[in-house]
Amino acid sequence: MSPIHEDLVESLNPKQQSYVNLQLPDPYNGEYLLGVFHLIPDGKLNILQAAAETAAESSTGTNFKVNTETPFSRTMNALVYKLDLERDLVWIAYPWRLFDRGGNVQNILTYIVGNILGIKEIKALKLLDVWFPPSMLEQYDGPSYTLDDMRKYLGVHDRPILGTIVKPKMGLTSAEYAEVCYDFWVGGGDFVKNDEPQANQDFCPYEKMVKHVKEAMDKAVKETGRKKVHSFNVSAADFDTMIERCEMIVNAGFEPGSYAFLIDGITAGWMAVQTLRRRYPDVFIHFHRAAHGAFTRPENPIGFSVLVLSKFARLAGASGIHTGTAGVGKMKGTPEEDVVAAHGILYMRSQGHFFEQTWTKIPENDKDAVYLVEEDSAHHVILEDDSWRGMKKCCPIVSGGLNPIRLKPFIDVMGNVDFITTMGSGVHAHPGGTKEGAKALVQACDAYLNKMDIAEYARDHRELAQAIEYFTKAQKDAM
Repeated sequence: MSPIHEDLVESLNPKQQSYVNLQLPDPYNGEYLLGVFHLIPDGKLNILQAAAETAAESSTGTNFKVNTETPFSRTMNALVYKLDLERDLVWIAYPWRLFDRGGNVQNILTYIVGNILGIKEIKALKLLDVWFPPSMLEQYDGPSYTLDDMRKYLGVHDRPILGTIVKPKMGLTSAEYAEVCYDFWVGGGDFVKNDEPQANQDFCPYEKMVKHVKEAMDKAVKETGRKKVHSFNVSAADFDTMIERCEMIVNAGFEPGSYAFLIDGITAGWMAVQTLRRRYPDVFIHFHRAAHGAFTRPENPIGFSVLVLSKFARLAGASGIHTGTAGVGKMKGTPEEDVVAAHGILYMRSQGHFFEQTWTKIPENDKDAVYLVEEDSAHHVILEDDSWRGMKKCCPIVSGGLNPIRLKPFIDVMGNVDFITTMGSGVHAHPGGTKEGAKALVQACDAYLNKMDIAEYARDHRELAQAIEYFTKAQKDAM
């Protein structure tokens, strides 16, 4: 231990000492969930004192040592086990036995980004990365219905799933909404989603919207000969209404695989996410992250990163979650943040900001675990009939300012095509309307698959040429 660290340790009071072990023998022994925080203390505390107070508040303690603790309760203390004084980083190990045995993600977050974000001893506290041991992964659901299942249903392989968000996001009647869905589907699109605030508005009754979408989908499938998917927002005021909406969709006559359940995971809550995962394991659970920016924006010193949010979505069982456009679209985000998050939930093994996470539930050196990682790296479908060996993938969903000319740039930044893109104005703002906008998107994807520049490909594809002209001018005008 360095002299600086020794001085910091000596500054701790007896209570704080019980939440620090800078010589923790093996944090990766399977007993702990690990977290890395960016922490800047406020007031009179130094960084280790503030870290100890953070560990206490996020596990067993409070602001004073209490007389009711026991020898066993002290074994549940979170422990500060590493510091980086140059970057103001602290590593904390949480005994995962602290957490609700029911695989409860809400309960974990209540500990590690709950009260601690409000304590006055800090002026910056952001959870940047987490690591789950295999022994802990075993206790949680993980996804059931995955991107691979949707690909099989749609018959779409080796390219992104091409989707849209209906715009305007609010104000269309049920029939008008379904008409936009139909136009996109017959234009060649795969996937349509409700926007995040859509519910049971008086001008667009939920039941009629479901009925008309079913009719529009049937007509589009008949005309194109291709399967289609619609993601319905089932977020609601209470549990019963959420389930009522799900059952309305299930009983509307849709073919299994042709619908997803969208949940506003942060505003509706993790309990709603996990309820859907457990009640409907054969349905794609679509986690919309509305309000995430309050926690994840890099200029916000309090909260957690996009990677942390995305990892917990996978742990909870979301089939897919929005992960950002990595600076290519309109939403705040960089490749370092958004792509790391997307890869962190997509692959069996991925490097995060600080931890390499392997999502196997069996020992990493087991030959079958090694094989899974190798298969995953080769982009094969994995965990079809051996899900005890690992947690299934969670699909990155990409939206926010993308359009046909930005498809290839995003694929290049992403490094793969394993995502759902949901373009809104990038489709509906096309000069020819939604159907032509969908055609332009399909043509941009075809250009990528044929390894052709889209400008060259557009010479023989009118809709793409119009999209290039329109969005190029729109981008210049916005500058």
